[in-house]
Amino acid sequence: MKVLLAIEDSQFADAGIQAVISQFRPNDTQVFVLHVVDWNNFMPSPFPRGGEEAMYSAHKLESIIESEISTARQLVAHAAERLGAAGFVTSTSVREGDARKVILDCATEWGADLILVGSHGRKGVAHLVLGSVSEAVARYAPCSVEIVRLPKKA
Repeated sequence: MKVLLAIEDSQFADAGIQAVISQFRPNDTQVFVLHVVDWNNFMPSPFPRGGEEAMYSAHKLESIIESEISTARQLVAHAAERLGAAGFVTSTSVREGDARKVILDCATEWGADLILVGSHGRKGVAHLVLGSVSEAVARYAPCSVEIVRLPKKA
């Protein structure tokens, strides 16, 4: 079985990792850990125009990019380490772009049997404005999809 584990942040990554460990046998499962950096979530708006402000913004943006890529690499490495310790064969990737499209493209390229993705459980305006990566993946995936939710707090 080839499981694509798409992780976003440590809280949802932990839930996804635990789902893989509890549901699959390591000797029958390959796990591809993917994190997508979607720059639409980080771009300052509006950009300042010209002069020192533009140079400052470009420097600040470069710093944000470096930080996000570094954090993403640490996140997938941590996930691979935990899955490897449980006996799973893993590979990792940090890619850039629209999370929905990148996850779907990666699943197709790799030949995933299952995509495991987390859900924030947003509703109302937040769901309408931010969209739902898990919903889009479930709708258009070339394979089965499991959506992992965090336990509700009492």
